Amino acid sequence: MIKADVLVIGSGISGLSYAIKISERMPDAKIIIVTKADEDESNTKYAQGGLAVVTDFDNDGFQKHIDDTMRAGDGENNLDVVKMVIEEGPERFKELVDWGTNFDKKDGNLMLGREGGHTENRIVHHKDITGKEIERALLETANRSPNIEIMAHHYVIDLITQHHVPEKVFDLEKIDCYGAYILNEKDKRIKKITAKITLVATGGAGHVYKNTTNPIIATGDGIAFVHRARGKISNMQYYQFHPTALFSKRDGMLFLISEAVRGDGAKLRTKDGEKFMHKYDEREELASRDIVARAIDSELKISGDDYVGLDCREMNHEKFIEHFPNIYQKCLDEGIDPFTQLIPVVPACHYLMGGIDIDRDGQSSIKNLFAVGECTNSGLHGANRLASNSLLEGLVFGHNAALKTVELLEVNDFNFDDLKAIPEWNEEGMKMMDEMVMVSYLRRQLQEMMSDLVSIVRTNDRLALAKKKQHEIFDAVNELYNYSILSPKLSELRNLTNISYLIIKHSLTMTENKGAFFNKDLA
Repeated sequence: MIKADVLVIGSGISGLSYAIKISERMPDAKIIIVTKADEDESNTKYAQGGLAVVTDFDNDGFQKHIDDTMRAGDGENNLDVVKMVIEEGPERFKELVDWGTNFDKKDGNLMLGREGGHTENRIVHHKDITGKEIERALLETANRSPNIEIMAHHYVIDLITQHHVPEKVFDLEKIDCYGAYILNEKDKRIKKITAKITLVATGGAGHVYKNTTNPIIATGDGIAFVHRARGKISNMQYYQFHPTALFSKRDGMLFLISEAVRGDGAKLRTKDGEKFMHKYDEREELASRDIVARAIDSELKISGDDYVGLDCREMNHEKFIEHFPNIYQKCLDEGIDPFTQLIPVVPACHYLMGGIDIDRDGQSSIKNLFAVGECTNSGLHGANRLASNSLLEGLVFGHNAALKTVELLEVNDFNFDDLKAIPEWNEEGMKMMDEMVMVSYLRRQLQEMMSDLVSIVRTNDRLALAKKKQHEIFDAVNELYNYSILSPKLSELRNLTNISYLIIKHSLTMTENKGAFFNKDLA
């Protein structure tokens, strides 16, 4: 058994900024960060556009950013949370710069981009690899902290709660978290890491669908194991589809064509070159993502085409290459010259607005368990996330959660009586079968079912069929889990099955269309 004061699950902007804050305030606290891939592999790393924060108070202001956020979220946001995040934003941004993050400037002033749903230019960025630059700076800072240990290639199987105490009868409203069971992917051993405080910062769940902009690690792990521990989860019906992912005939992670490209003037056209966004919203290409994604989906259904085109031909070529060097190079690698051809794009699963219920300090419904970032329902995004608000959310809630964690550690009122009765992980009685063929098959079945029946546009009949199919897949996965060698791939499948259940369940409760959720029968 490994003991820590704080266990952080995930190494993106939320987990790293949280750990750094605690380390700065409590240099004697033992902090362990576990991540299932390389230490820099996270959703943060792939954030292209940037971070939305008010810095130009002459032309912009908090109220404008608040109004844009509420409008994008279709009024389902928590207004107090929105105000808190946006008003704390400049201070948290300054800390990010102090930790060594570089943002694009011209003549000493920040270069500010604009994305869909924003009424002002307020996106700070580092070319088109903002997330990668933030991840670099945070990792370097964390690695300089002597009391932070980062354990890469360690996969969390489940949280340690009273559920693991043999024959324990407990109140479902009073669950405690004591850490997690974690699989070392290199030696295949499962260890128990106990902690006074545990933070879940595991990002999104994009791979519940066939096509997503998310990295391969985004399988909803944190939401799933909090759900299994009886933590409160909400708003899973709100899944944002990014309108412009680079079209590919291969399933999996699609390359993101940043919304900032449209912010700089790119236009959407049909395959035949006709503009169409004017038919759907007066803001045209700068409408919020849910509107643009549904517009593209509608045009594809009308035309039968596989993709629409993003027209960058009339944009300033030098500015495009300077601002979007990686997008430009990716297009060239795919045989596309964006200055003479339309870039083929399709909507792809991008960002989950729902997740683990948390308060303003990032505390979940389970005692001593915090959560921050895309795996949460913080109240910031409502029914649809405003572009580039997510990195800001990670910083603000990471800060608040760190302050609350320090407060709890200083009081040191932790009861570990139940922990004494919780055993080490036991795989006795399991049949030692390695059924990776079945894992791959069931994962494809799940993703195809979700993509066909629970995607951008839903119907009552599709959701009813999805519920039935999900139950069949769940039974097969559960049997496989009980009788096979435990592996990250098998655990991810188990988690994706839980995620699909929650999305379908929450979709079936909807009585009106809101934000990213659209049921044709409710229109």
